[in-house]
Amino acid sequence: MKHESTHTTNTEKQAIVPTTSAEVVSNDQSLIAAIRARTPARLMLDRRGGSYRTSDQVTLRQDHAAAIDAVWRTFEPNRDWGDSFCRAWQFLETESAAATKEEYLRRPDLGRIFSTASAARIRNECPLRADLQIVVGDGLSAAAAARQVPRLVPLLATLAHHRGWTLGRMIVVQHCRVGIVNQIGEILSPNVVVLLIGERPGLQTDDSLSAYLAYRPAAHHTDSRRNLISNIHDAGTRPESASQRIVALAAELMRCGTSGPTIKEVLGPKGLSHQRGQSMCITLDAKTFQERTQLPAREDRAEQ
Repeated sequence: MKHESTHTTNTEKQAIVPTTSAEVVSNDQSLIAAIRARTPARLMLDRRGGSYRTSDQVTLRQDHAAAIDAVWRTFEPNRDWGDSFCRAWQFLETESAAATKEEYLRRPDLGRIFSTASAARIRNECPLRADLQIVVGDGLSAAAAARQVPRLVPLLATLAHHRGWTLGRMIVVQHCRVGIVNQIGEILSPNVVVLLIGERPGLQTDDSLSAYLAYRPAAHHTDSRRNLISNIHDAGTRPESASQRIVALAAELMRCGTSGPTIKEVLGPKGLSHQRGQSMCITLDAKTFQERTQLPAREDRAEQ
């Protein structure tokens, strides 16, 4: 009886173990493939000894080089967007007070203001008090501005037209930082400024764009007076979806007469929730916002 019991137990143990090593490998590979399909992050990379495989190491170095190139690349609209796009949009090309890329990277403060000549051109050549003023900046990824803007701007203009908004003349800024929206507000007095600017690149993408929105920005405004829609690229928020989110958010800023963290987007599991044509944003009063975020009441801090 003892022998039979031992034999039965061993058989049961053998039944739950894969019969071949090939099954183990196949199951592991399926699990790894499923995990990698859900994210572009470098997860569970194979090794050879104590090092990455050559193919993984080469890809890592390639992506790192692309990120560096995106930061140092010079943005040239005619080259990057093509003559037909440039002629169609008749944008005004300007530059910040940072004269070179090196100065721009060392002196973020200079990227937040226009050069004297550019400020004068904006005053003389751009209409005042537009409902929506689109500004494009190279930021820390000229590749993002080059690849995403030609797809995004026409969609924004079409949606703004459907709402009956007036559009300002598009402004392109070389060596641009986010804070430059304040000077746009001081010069042109638009209702909402949308700054499309290249994000700092990483090892997953070098062409991700951000959209910063500000309601009637002024010189004393800080980061807390802006809203952000980020990660605009094909593997993140696609331009088609981003355009709807930007215009819906701009409409809410106009309706509420403010911008900043009290304005929240409402996103469902499949993206935006279109319900009877209502705004896709909500507004929190100051008390509710403080309660939800557990932030003490305080004055705006100066922009870093």
